[in-house]
Amino acid sequence: MSPRFGKPTARRDTEHRGPESARGAAIRLLARRDFSVAELRRSLLSRGVSAPAAEAAVDELLQEGALDDVRYAHSQVASRAGRGQGPMRIAAELRQAGLAQELIDAALAAGPDWQALARRVRSGRFGPAAPADWGEKARQARFLQYRGFSSDHIRSATGADPDPD
Repeated sequence: MSPRFGKPTARRDTEHRGPESARGAAIRLLARRDFSVAELRRSLLSRGVSAPAAEAAVDELLQEGALDDVRYAHSQVASRAGRGQGPMRIAAELRQAGLAQELIDAALAAGPDWQALARRVRSGRFGPAAPADWGEKARQARFLQYRGFSSDHIRSATGADPDPD
């Protein structure tokens, strides 16, 4: 009962619901965005779905192909690279999403040319001219490092690398 009005309150206690409602909750989550297997499992458990029901729902969606870590990894790499993020930052986000290192490495290898992306991101932020002094190179390097590019990519993008290819 609601303490203010004396009416029964609607409880969203999904732990007492069956596996069908866990599957429905998983499908509603997947309709909004793509999830990794570990993310979806965590999200269902945080919504009060019992562990066996969450596992059953995740297993069903895996068998149906609605949930796929390989597809998730590749789509996240393409999306994040499109926003100008580097491979180190993307890899950290994918690890946080619960993906295996082999999947992360394969998705990053299939991604864009990271040196060219670092050059494009740098020139988009600071203009096409190479940095003139070491202070400006350091500022641009910090920017690219924050974006998740490696030191090799940063040297290539800022012109501190003797061989730009």
